[in-house]
Formats: sequence, structure tokens, C-alpha cells
Amino acid sequence: MPAHIKGKIIGFLFGLLIGNLPGALLGLWLGHLVDKKLAGAWGFVKDARQEFLYATFATMGHLAKSSGRVTTEEIRLAEQLMTQMRLQPAQRVEAQQAFRDGKEADFPLTETLRRFRTQVRDSRNLLRFFMEVQLQLVFADGELHPAERRLLHTIAGELGFSGRELEQLLAFAEAQLHMYRQGGRSGAGGFTPSPEERLKDAYRILEVDAQADDATVKRAYRRQMSKHHPDKLVAQGLPKEMMDMAKEKAQDIQQAWETIKAARNLR
Repeated sequence: MPAHIKGKIIGFLFGLLIGNLPGALLGLWLGHLVDKKLAGAWGFVKDARQEFLYATFATMGHLAKSSGRVTTEEIRLAEQLMTQMRLQPAQRVEAQQAFRDGKEADFPLTETLRRFRTQVRDSRNLLRFFMEVQLQLVFADGELHPAERRLLHTIAGELGFSGRELEQLLAFAEAQLHMYRQGGRSGAGGFTPSPEERLKDAYRILEVDAQADDATVKRAYRRQMSKHHPDKLVAQGLPKEMMDMAKEKAQDIQQAWETIKAARNLR
């Protein structure tokens, strides 16, 4: 039995069993409401990949709306991600609907996040990747609003991240944003930052103190690359559509390491 009509059939039969035709029709209608609620934007969510994509764009929509108004920059960022993921036309429509779902006041954020966390088997790397995508959204308009920060703490908590870990993720995302806007990433336009600014962002991307010794910095680099290795993430359940996004993050980490190596005269 197709999962997306199961509620209708059960409702119809139950109504027929306890009443008559009007009761069956009422059961059919109630079953339809259940099916619609379970289905979300992706039809019936069948696998972890669909769950990942739906949760990603729906949560982005919820974050965008939390500040009161969804900005043009936030919509553009969401559309850019859909393009980067090379979504087929039907998939793009579904992603757009997921984003709209998230904007609704009664969007079940907690339920969505818990279902997503279960689907990815509590993979720390995948949960972190999910958070990093959300942070791209909140920085899209160049400002982290208080309401967005509060909601980020809620999202992070549901996914098992502490407040301190969230602040690390925020610093990582902000440094990536600086790298992109300053032209640090291939193909990005912008002004040339000072060597001091570039080095500061490099340490933030590796999540290591600038005063740490060389061995500690090397370990931080390896740790970040391990967390963000695209093939490893896909093996753990990252949708292949998000492979290019993962590659970009790995490239930023590699570039941060090269910047620090040059500053420290490391081989």
C-alpha cells in the first residue's frame, strides 16, 4: 500500500466500521489530513536522503522567517544552494516548498529535527554539516539577528550541540564568509584582505588558537579535514547532491592550512 494514501484508507475503513457512509467519508477526510501532515513537501519521505534535503530547506525557511521578514539575500542563498546541488526541476520545486513549509508559524521544527537526527543515525559529522548550511543562511544578509541566534541555540540543542560548540560553528562560518567575500576562494570577487585578517580567519576555520604550537595546529587541520572529507560524508549519508558544498568547505580548510603554514614557515 503506498504510504502517502495509507491514512485515507485506514480512515475510510474505520469510519465504515463504526458507522455508515457519512462516517466513512469523515474518516477519509481525517485520513487525508494525516497523510498531508506526514508527507511534507517531498511526498512521503521515503529515505534518509529525502529527509536530509527536506529538513535542510525547511529549517532554512524557519530561520529566515524568525527575524520577522525573509530577505532577498536569504531567498537568493537558498536558490544558489539548489543550483549548486543541481536539483532537477521537480526536486527544486520540492525544495522551494520545503522552504515555504518552514516559514509557517506552526512548522513542527522539533519533530523535523528529531526525525532528521534519527535518519542520519546521530552522525556528528552530518549534523555539523547540516548546521553549517543553516549558518550560511543566517549570514546571507550580512547580519545575525537576535531572533536567529536564539533559534540557532534551539536547533543546535536538538541536534546535540552545546552552546560553546555553536559559537565555534558560528566563528567557522563567519571566517568562511570572510574568505569568500575577500576573494580568498577561487572565482570569488572582493577586496584583498590584509595578511593579518587572512591569518586570523585561517585559525578560526581550523578552530585552533593562534598561540597554539605547531603540532596542535597540525592536529586541528587533520581533525577538520576528517570532519569535512566529502567522500566520508557521502559514505555516512550525505546526499550526493551536496557533494560540491562539502568540497568547498574542504577547500576552505585546505586554504586556511596553507595560509598558516606560510605564516609559520612550516613544511
